Amino acid sequence: MSSQGETSPKPEQRRPSEAFAHPELGGAEDAAVLAKLGYKQELRRNFTMIEVFGIAFSIMGLLPSIASTLSYSIPAGPVGMVWGWFLASGFIFIVGLAMADLGSAMPTSGGLYWWTHFFASPATRNPLSFLVGYSNTLGLVGGLCSIDYGFSLMFLSVIVVATDGNYTPSNGVIYGVFLACVICHGILASTLSKIMGKLQTVFVVMNFILIFATIIALPIGRAMNRNSGSYIFADTENLTTWPTGWAFMLAWLSPIWTIGGFDSCVHMSEEAANATRAVPYGILMAIGSCWLFGFILVIVIAGCMDTNLSNILGSPFGQPMAQIYYDAVGKQGTLGLMSLLFIVQFLMGLSILVAASRQSWAFSRDGALPFSKFFRPISKKFGYIPLRAIWGCVVLAAVLGLLALIAPAAAQALFSLAVAGNNLAWGTPIFARVVWGQRKFKPGPFYTGDRLSVPIAWTAIIFLVFGIFLSMFPVGGPNPTPATMNYTVVINSAIWGGALLYYFLDARKWFTGPKITIDTDDLTAEQAETIRDEGLIVNGLDPVHGTGEEATVGAGQSLGRDEKNMSVVS
Repeated sequence: MSSQGETSPKPEQRRPSEAFAHPELGGAEDAAVLAKLGYKQELRRNFTMIEVFGIAFSIMGLLPSIASTLSYSIPAGPVGMVWGWFLASGFIFIVGLAMADLGSAMPTSGGLYWWTHFFASPATRNPLSFLVGYSNTLGLVGGLCSIDYGFSLMFLSVIVVATDGNYTPSNGVIYGVFLACVICHGILASTLSKIMGKLQTVFVVMNFILIFATIIALPIGRAMNRNSGSYIFADTENLTTWPTGWAFMLAWLSPIWTIGGFDSCVHMSEEAANATRAVPYGILMAIGSCWLFGFILVIVIAGCMDTNLSNILGSPFGQPMAQIYYDAVGKQGTLGLMSLLFIVQFLMGLSILVAASRQSWAFSRDGALPFSKFFRPISKKFGYIPLRAIWGCVVLAAVLGLLALIAPAAAQALFSLAVAGNNLAWGTPIFARVVWGQRKFKPGPFYTGDRLSVPIAWTAIIFLVFGIFLSMFPVGGPNPTPATMNYTVVINSAIWGGALLYYFLDARKWFTGPKITIDTDDLTAEQAETIRDEGLIVNGLDPVHGTGEEATVGAGQSLGRDEKNMSVVS
């Protein structure tokens, strides 16, 4: 932009304009990057790179997550726990690299469905973007449900331990604790916005206190009964009716679910300073930390647990980790460590609610959610946060949590819902980029390079598809009963099928994807040609052809997104 009387700069001389900046919300550079994606700055950029890492690491909540998913890994024995963790985490890191490439190039809160729409073919971009947005939104809310359900079980296990196993909570009590937890998260997420970034550092510290306390306490408590190295690294068990090899693969569900919150870095990108670097490094730091410290933790747990694995899985305390603690440090030590465990689990739920609300808000900003006009406003009074989106996620989580009243098998589907929903949402934009949109991809400051980026992306896609199928298998074995059935396939099919049905019956008439604009001065000739070939209408780029329904925008025009409702239309 230029002032009156001045000559407009040549395209190659253009710099990010301070016209996009809002001093109260963030700097000009971040605002300019966001403006290129079609959005004005509306959220306050409170998060540093370390705090972006912190929210992802807090959501992962390493030890509470491992504790919540021991029922997946213990049936395969120490080999499944230890090497399953190491191998699955390595593949998850590759997924993180593929997402970091995209997050650095295009940091926006609705990144996954935004990227899908930008890179997909003209015929598929709208339905795929719509599907990814819903899958990611419900996957994050499913993650909130599974975390808070795990909190409920851990909290109640402390009572069971304190009463020496003489108390057995009903499904109604479990849901009541779950519901109270979700509501508390909604209150805290609404009122602590100004310090939420700083709190992530506190949450990270709490996680590491719990990790090191466990690493120290278990070996000391089991000093006379520690397991050998050959048992830890080479002993294979199979407490399922699946073949032993497949039981080992099912143990991967523990790290897949645990290291599943890294996309929160993307959803917080509009609240991150220097987002083009904070987002990718936050993703990789979170995954890398969980890979390393999780590997250490499962080694310690395998080295200190009872070799009669059935005793652990069938613990009267209702939580395998509570039994492992009890065997090592007795009743009082267990009460202390389990109390710290459920506190950290509570903090996990708060962090994922913040991330889920940002994705929901971004999706409503583009008009895709029911009642989008209601959820769209930002609350200045509460610190420039999507207050209504926060409480929308709380209500949805409370409804989904009703599965806890049916049976434990139905409640377990909450865990797999997060895995399958997020895997689809993560894999689709990566797939769209390498299949349809590679010529349009413009790397950001973080980039894995021309030689490695595409192979990394394909490896990530294959692993994510495998993870979706894995999450839908009954854990105990084939021929499940209604009580042991994995209902993930039912729930996710309903979500995905419902989203596509909604799109083709109604949303296709009005949903055109994110309302994006692109600064054509930053496009290479090849990228501009690709966009023209696909018939996209973009600020400053003359289309080659039209369909009669497109609103052509000529070169040199500059329209504000909110004022002119500028969008990419195919």
